[in-house]
Amino acid sequence: FEELFLFAIGLRRLRQRRVTASVPPCSPVDMGVFYSALPFTLTSAQRRCVEEALGDMSSGVPMNRLCQGDVGSGKTMVAAACVYCAVKNGRQAALMAPTEILAQQHYKGLAPLLEGLGISCALLTGAARAKERRAVLEGLESGRLQAVIGTHALISPDVTYRDLGLVVTDEQHRFGVGQRSALSAKGERPHLLVMSATPIPRTLALMIYGDLDVSVIDELPPGRQKIDTFAV
Repeated sequence: FEELFLFAIGLRRLRQRRVTASVPPCSPVDMGVFYSALPFTLTSAQRRCVEEALGDMSSGVPMNRLCQGDVGSGKTMVAAACVYCAVKNGRQAALMAPTEILAQQHYKGLAPLLEGLGISCALLTGAARAKERRAVLEGLESGRLQAVIGTHALISPDVTYRDLGLVVTDEQHRFGVGQRSALSAKGERPHLLVMSATPIPRTLALMIYGDLDVSVIDELPPGRQKIDTFAV
C-alpha cells in the first residue's frame, strides 16, 4: 500500500507541476480547411480525439495527452490535426518515431498533406547525408521548416528549433522517458502528444493515476480489418 501510495503522490505532483505551468494558448484555427484537405472523412472517434487535443492546446496549460487506438484506427491523423493547429499559431512541430522505417512511413503519408496545406516539412534520420542534414538543421533553426518528422536524430545536440511548440511521439513505450523529455526540452514547454497502439503496464499505470490525459480512438475507419488483441 505504501509503495502504491508514494507512486500515486509522485504522479500527482508531476501532474500538478504541469497544471501550474502556463504557455500562451493556441488561438482558434479553422479546422475545416484541414478536414477538407483529407481524401477521406475522419471517424467520429478521431474527431473527438482531435477536439480533446485542441482543447488542451488552447487552454494555456501544456498538453500532456496519450492518444491510444488499435493499428489502423487513425492516430496519425489526430497528430496531423495538432501539427496543423500548432503551425497555424506560428510554432514548429516535431514527430519522433522509434525506427527509420516508421519515420519514413510517417513522412511519406504526412508530407504531401502538410505541404498541400502550406506547411513546410522535412525528414531527419541518422541516415541523412551531411548536406541534407545541414539544410534541415538550418531550416529548423531559422524557422523556415515548420514541421519535422524523424527518429531520435531529432534530439541530437546540434538540432536547434526556432520555436518548438508541439512534440508528438509514436509508439511511445519504445522511447525512454529521457528521450521524450530531451525532445520536449528543445522547446519552451511544448505541447506533448504520445501515440500508442499497445498499452503496457507502465502506460496503464500512468492512465490510472492520471499523469496523462487519455484519448481513445475506439472506432476503426470503414473497411478496416478487425484487430484481435491477446494477452499471453
